[in-house]
Amino acid sequence: MKTSARLQLTALLLAGLAAPAAFAQEERSSHFTASGNELIHHRVNADGHAAFGAAPTVGSTSALSSSKKLTNHGGQIITTPTVYIIWYGNWAQSNGTDTAAGQLIVTDFFHAIGGSPYYKMNSTYPSSGITGNVVYGGSTSVAYPHGAALTDANIQTIVSEAIVGGHLPNDAAGLYFVLTSSDVNESSGFCTQYCGWHSWGTINGSNHRYGFIGNAARCITGCAAQSVGPNGNAGVDGMVSVLAHELEEAATDPDGKTWYSRSGYENGDDCAWTFGTSYQVANGAFANMKLGTRDFLIQRNVKFVGSSQYCQLQ
Repeated sequence: MKTSARLQLTALLLAGLAAPAAFAQEERSSHFTASGNELIHHRVNADGHAAFGAAPTVGSTSALSSSKKLTNHGGQIITTPTVYIIWYGNWAQSNGTDTAAGQLIVTDFFHAIGGSPYYKMNSTYPSSGITGNVVYGGSTSVAYPHGAALTDANIQTIVSEAIVGGHLPNDAAGLYFVLTSSDVNESSGFCTQYCGWHSWGTINGSNHRYGFIGNAARCITGCAAQSVGPNGNAGVDGMVSVLAHELEEAATDPDGKTWYSRSGYENGDDCAWTFGTSYQVANGAFANMKLGTRDFLIQRNVKFVGSSQYCQLQ
């Protein structure tokens, strides 16, 4: 059931800073955009956009405080998610980011993330049954059937149309991500209040989990940690970090009823925009892990170590 709770973030300039303190004070249950759609926001980079050549924020190595520690509230978990992508907009542009090569960065990530030391941290969650594996289930593409200014409701409709139209499987255990080209906006707050989100809703008669992530090139200083990506596409490299965040949240808290903290944070929120130990690649960009044949800069995630919890990379 929807509640009247809303996540209220101050719309700040993109150099800067969403309001994590306001988020921490928000009562849990569910978070909403202005349209009333249930979701969990991904916060805009709270540490600012790193200047080129500057290492990204490492983050604390201390155990999480009691208010940030995750607890299981008894909801469902997606133990082995199958990920489906809906490419929305024009991914055949000559702008160096909305390209087939950019799409390949994302699909390579999803092919490699399952079973990686990074994603297997989710299997440390007690009695969760999380396998640490991820399956890439395929993709479909649509142009602009709902225009270039989308609403939250449009995102669910786009997912529904892909499933009902037979373009993607009707998978109740799937995660469906709508990934938009840089000329597309999400009007409830993309680039000003969030960089992506995950949610859930009834599609084709059953509950489905889905999310939105926009190309970070639209607001590179707000939704990417650096202006040059390790794969040469700062916008898409930035998207991948947000995708990792939303993937692990959507698996461990798919309906807003499972793993979250007293402050309302999910696992990705606890570690948002911190990257641990990083290294530079040939083009000068920073990365913190190699998945398959590619280097990526990915936000840390929560790992259980005995009775303590930490933001880590593996």
